[in-house]
Amino acid sequence: MNKIELIEKAKEARALSYSPYSNFAVGAALLCKDGQVFLGTNVENASYPLCMCAERNAIYNAIMHGYKKEDFVSMALIADTDEPCSPCGACRQVISELLPANCPIYMANLKGEVIETTPIELLPFAFSSEDLGK
Repeated sequence: MNKIELIEKAKEARALSYSPYSNFAVGAALLCKDGQVFLGTNVENASYPLCMCAERNAIYNAIMHGYKKEDFVSMALIADTDEPCSPCGACRQVISELLPANCPIYMANLKGEVIETTPIELLPFAFSSEDLGK
């Protein structure tokens, strides 16, 4: 699957967003080595801290199906933004721990603009298990 196809999958996930408060729908798609694609979308809640982002939903979905860091090939995310959609800080932390360091991440918008990055570029000084002394 190429990056354009993966972005289209993220767009499909975006259509499933539950975002009645922000009206900011985001979709994510995570590609695995075996070709499986896990989708995620943002899900909001009236108690705002309980909301969950698309990127984390896609990653957690894959983890719940038995996939591991070494299984992940690339990730795409998309939103209706002026510039390509970028992950929030919480998602950057999760991405930095659960995706391979050089995993391509395609940040896109509905205008067709795409920026390619990696977990290392998104969060260069990430907090990790090494910081816990483990």
